[in-house]
Amino acid sequence: MLIKIDSDEENALKATLEVRKDKEAVRLKRFLNLPDLSRTPSNPLKEIVDRTLKVKGLNGFDIIEVPEIIPVPILFDLFNMPEGHPARSKSDTYYADDNNVLRTHDTVFWYYYLNHPIIKERIAKGKAFGAICYGKVYRKDEIDNRHMNVFHQMGGLYLAPDNKQTVTPEDLKNVLSEIAKSIFGNDVEFRFYDHQFPYTDPSFEMEAFINNVWIEMLGSGLPRKSVLKNFGLEGYNGWAFGFGLERLAIASMDLPDIRLLWSNDERVKKQLVLGNKYQEVSKFPPIIRDISFVVDKDFVPNDYFDLIREVGEEMVENVGLIDKYENTEKFGANKLSYTFRITYRHLGRTLTNEEVNKIHTELEGRTESEFKASIRGV
Repeated sequence: MLIKIDSDEENALKATLEVRKDKEAVRLKRFLNLPDLSRTPSNPLKEIVDRTLKVKGLNGFDIIEVPEIIPVPILFDLFNMPEGHPARSKSDTYYADDNNVLRTHDTVFWYYYLNHPIIKERIAKGKAFGAICYGKVYRKDEIDNRHMNVFHQMGGLYLAPDNKQTVTPEDLKNVLSEIAKSIFGNDVEFRFYDHQFPYTDPSFEMEAFINNVWIEMLGSGLPRKSVLKNFGLEGYNGWAFGFGLERLAIASMDLPDIRLLWSNDERVKKQLVLGNKYQEVSKFPPIIRDISFVVDKDFVPNDYFDLIREVGEEMVENVGLIDKYENTEKFGANKLSYTFRITYRHLGRTLTNEEVNKIHTELEGRTESEFKASIRGV
């Protein structure tokens, strides 16, 4: 069964964002308007979803779609991430206002699923049930060929009454084994090891051996009774998992750059098939530019990476910190000097020095105006 949660609160927040003109609102609107690749035909992220949904261990599970803008107490407090937890920081998370954020993890679907009237009815009757959720999530992040601040996750949850079934780690691992084989083929090698997550105990990570390398595939575990109690559910136990779709797609196709998953270049798109080893359409040359500036100590690099993404758009391949230091005598108190090296490389064409210089000059100007920085010569 498909369960779609319509949130009046989210609709009101989106309407407010629409009329706001500040740079943060413009940024959030752009993120929210990006296509959901896990629901885009012919995209390998959707293929991962489709293959996962076909495994026997998930037969009969509900599919739930939940809001993208979530109240802070729901996203964090209910999942054992209290005040002071790093995930709640504005340097890691996008805030639509003081009380609502763009979802940072898809596990939030537990709250909406367990509070849905149909599921409450199943609970009242002592039935077992399960659900799958997938879609975009949002986190501030570094810039390189493996990370974007908008990406996709998929999660699953199964719960059964304590008096009818005791779910074991082996039950969970059997389902995850099915998922690994459905995505990477029956011959894939995989392994589990103990881990820690705030809402499951015990917890496990799963790795798959792809292209002669062990890659982290997913996180999983048995939901903590205390977390389920946060949702008003007692007397149930089960399993849960969650994974990033991009990570698996990149591994399956040996993609050199995460940006390729968003490409509209037909030479690229026709190669984006799970299990197909990607062949470079053309390796366009990089153009390197450094930017050095002095800024207040409360400067947040992840916020700066957002600016670089906005100015450089699809031209930016990588940003690396190559220098950071303080010199009170030279720069003044509570000041730091940063130098970042930016690699500009377009996936579809050769960039010219002139267009990169234009972009870089705009970046310098906005660095000064938006971060109150003083540009230094490099």
